Amino acid sequence: MAGSQIPTNNVAAGGAHAPLPLRALLVELNDIKRVRSAGRDGSIAERLFLQAWSALTGGAEPALLALDITAKALAASRLGDLDAAFLSLAGLSRIEASAVLVRGFDEVAGPLDPALADALRACLAAPRDWTPGSVPAFARLQAHQPRAGVTCPGKPRILLEPPENHAEHCLMVAVYGVALSPFYGADPTTVFLAALAHHLHNALMPDAGFTGEILLGSHLDAVIATLSERALSELDEPLRGLVASSRQILADDRTAEGRAFHAADVIDRVLQIAQHLRAASLTMDTVLGEMALVHDGPVKGFHDRVLADMRLP
Repeated sequence: MAGSQIPTNNVAAGGAHAPLPLRALLVELNDIKRVRSAGRDGSIAERLFLQAWSALTGGAEPALLALDITAKALAASRLGDLDAAFLSLAGLSRIEASAVLVRGFDEVAGPLDPALADALRACLAAPRDWTPGSVPAFARLQAHQPRAGVTCPGKPRILLEPPENHAEHCLMVAVYGVALSPFYGADPTTVFLAALAHHLHNALMPDAGFTGEILLGSHLDAVIATLSERALSELDEPLRGLVASSRQILADDRTAEGRAFHAADVIDRVLQIAQHLRAASLTMDTVLGEMALVHDGPVKGFHDRVLADMRLP
């Protein structure tokens, strides 16, 4: 998409199809789909998804918004909901709050393309106030539409609770897409918009996964097209046209933007399942050893003796 203000630099080499150095960052970032706080509806990812659509309908420049939302997501991967709104409520000045957010961002930003990291850091250092528009009905419905879980034609569905919703998935793919775009030499703004809008049909269509798509058979394409167009009709021009244009990359991986999007999509889909498996295989050695659940402090010695006497764990 012309006019992107996010730098791109194709650094793919040696035939690699994805940037392995970003792996740990993308794994950690995935958890903002599961971080919630009192007094706030939904996860961080869900709220950023709704914020993004509100800003877009309010007239935000998509290229700048893609940077802003991605920067906020990356800072939240370490800070959680200690965001600008909370820090202001807690009495920090705008400058002080920005410094905290930048510190959180810098803890995870090392693997990012340097030019992209600089642009994202600048968003946190000098935050923008977007004019909020109305949140489209399709966006709110996506926040209430669960993802299917693991499905395979001819086999029962595997449900993993709690499920993510389509808002969380779309937001994560959008942020991953921005982070991955320099590797593929893709325009991140196009990838960001396409990812935000790649499940428009699921605003109204319950998610039966790959199994449901196969069973719909020849009806599938028409159903998706009809429901996607119904969602797009909620948007005014020129935003409607921009979103519709960005979605043209979804069909295949023949373009740099298509590759960045599909890489982001498959990474998020697999990491969503991986976090369930990671939790199921967690050991107390990890919790007490690597993660220092009983951490240093004035009563650590007493804590250790209590656990020993109770033969815990």
